[in-house]
Amino acid sequence: MIDPVLSLKDVHLALDGNAGRVEILHGISLDVAKGASIGLIGPSGSGKSSLLMLMGGLERATGGSVTALGEDFGAMNEDALARFRRDHMGVVFQSFHLIPTMTALENVATPLELAGHRDAFERAEAELETVGLGHRAGHYPAQMSGGEQQRVALARASAPRPHILLADEPTGNLDEANGGAIMDLLFHLRDRHGATLVLVTHAPSLAARCDRVVRLRDGRIDAQAREAAE
Repeated sequence: MIDPVLSLKDVHLALDGNAGRVEILHGISLDVAKGASIGLIGPSGSGKSSLLMLMGGLERATGGSVTALGEDFGAMNEDALARFRRDHMGVVFQSFHLIPTMTALENVATPLELAGHRDAFERAEAELETVGLGHRAGHYPAQMSGGEQQRVALARASAPRPHILLADEPTGNLDEANGGAIMDLLFHLRDRHGATLVLVTHAPSLAARCDRVVRLRDGRIDAQAREAAE
């Protein structure tokens, strides 16, 4: 049996807020195979985005274990987690998180430069061409539409050729036409680099494009989803 790219075992997440400690995730166990695409769906507050953050090492589990590519996130400090994400993961958010003072080309090239790639700008330029924005390489985020900014964010996430691609509501701030185009690009980039994709979405039609759909409810994988997984 091939080891999963992502593995969560009895994962719990609790966060401290003004009203006290809030339990977000309750005993999540999930394996994601290499090259698979997983759609995480469920109502608002069900824990979808929190689960994705755990998979990316952006939140720490308060119970259970999270491993990616055989590495135990619980044994890593913040610097080690940041290096792991840099070397192995691409993350796309609903809000584009582009650096406003950098051009599209510079936004895409920056993580490549941080990873020590000498051809960072050449690879960034090629990735912008792939998402149809080669002609916008010298433009700043404020000079681009929302759909164009999300294309730049996709190019930035995929340029390092990540093993794992995490997308949190990547079409949430876009109209239907732009959202559909972004999803087409996301799956194209996944296929191009052979990455494992985990997608959080409110849209069942988008999740249905994945190999497997996992529904969360109240911080748990619901019974129907568990039965389907088995």
